[in-house]
Amino acid sequence: MRISLLGATGSIGQSTLDLIAQHPDRFELRGVTANQDVEGLLAIVQRMRPALAAMADAGAAQQLRSRCRELGLTGTEVLEGASGLEQVAADPETDRVVAGIVGVAGLPSVWAAVTAGKTVLLANKEALVCAGALLVQQAKACGATILPIDSEHNAMFQCLGPDYRCFSRPVGVERLILTASGGPFRTWPADRIAKAGVSEAIAHPNWVMGKKISVDSASLVNKGLEFIEAHWLFHLPADRIEVVVHPQSVIHSMVAFSDGSTLAQLGSPDMRTPIAHALAWPERISAGVSGLRWDQTSRLDFEPPDLQRFPALAMAQACLAQGPAATNVFNAANEQAVETFLAGRLAFGGISQAIEATLNELVSRLSDPNSLDAVYEIDRQARRVCADWLKKQPSP
Repeated sequence: MRISLLGATGSIGQSTLDLIAQHPDRFELRGVTANQDVEGLLAIVQRMRPALAAMADAGAAQQLRSRCRELGLTGTEVLEGASGLEQVAADPETDRVVAGIVGVAGLPSVWAAVTAGKTVLLANKEALVCAGALLVQQAKACGATILPIDSEHNAMFQCLGPDYRCFSRPVGVERLILTASGGPFRTWPADRIAKAGVSEAIAHPNWVMGKKISVDSASLVNKGLEFIEAHWLFHLPADRIEVVVHPQSVIHSMVAFSDGSTLAQLGSPDMRTPIAHALAWPERISAGVSGLRWDQTSRLDFEPPDLQRFPALAMAQACLAQGPAATNVFNAANEQAVETFLAGRLAFGGISQAIEATLNELVSRLSDPNSLDAVYEIDRQARRVCADWLKKQPSP
């Protein structure tokens, strides 16, 4: 099976590469993409010799092309820009596409893969958050298959059984239960959370992730994005999707059925498990992940999320009720605010404030997008409004 990997140098990419290397008789790396990390992508090309490598940044692509020539890696074609990423995503020789690019930046390549009718292993939740209705329609029209690899959505997908397919309403399901670790600030008081620094926000207690998604986990924005994504993936309304805090991160999510049964998917907090499930689906392969030791798992705790201390989750849930324009604004404002926070120019508490201010300023003036161009225009407007708000904020 030939795999193309979008976002190869990130955490999803690295987990996927490990699995491909574990099963060389089963998987072949066909294409890889990255943004600007020339040395990171070069190391992958050297090790795994994909046919295609694309860099979003044209200057970085030129550097990669030059380095490949120097090292005699002539079997890899180096592509560049958005069109290069989309070419890898839609490559006719590729069987499955792993969509691991973070943020709305990953939407064009996901769209290209869906339009080409690929089986897409979706980690890029923002594609559905920003363009859910459009992407669902396109996937159905083009015969694409979506396999979720976020741990929570993959857990629910597994609980729904081997015959279930995303974008259809599951039979006999009462509700979906998204579990959240609570992040590093789960027990912190609100005033301490508001003043948290970057090193504290990215120190997730259970998962090893990139900085942006780690900050999103700390604010519970990530759970809000997953709430919206679950609505589109599993075709259930918001009032049948529940979030519960489960600090051990052993149960990755649950599905409650109309007969009173609840099924849960459990495992170690390692992204190789959901990725391996989707790479081999509908079969199973080893992921190199140790199974749970029940003699060492003494307790499983659950608690409701505190929407006063983590207001972004409530905002995300409200945005889903308002529609795709609102969820798009929510995501864009968060991306802008997190970037500012990571640069040291915004207090952690300012992230949710920036999202709220942008929503209040913009959403009432917008219509839901009816094309990808409209999605990108809403994203641009939201970033502009959020940037103007951020400029007025004092330095932390």
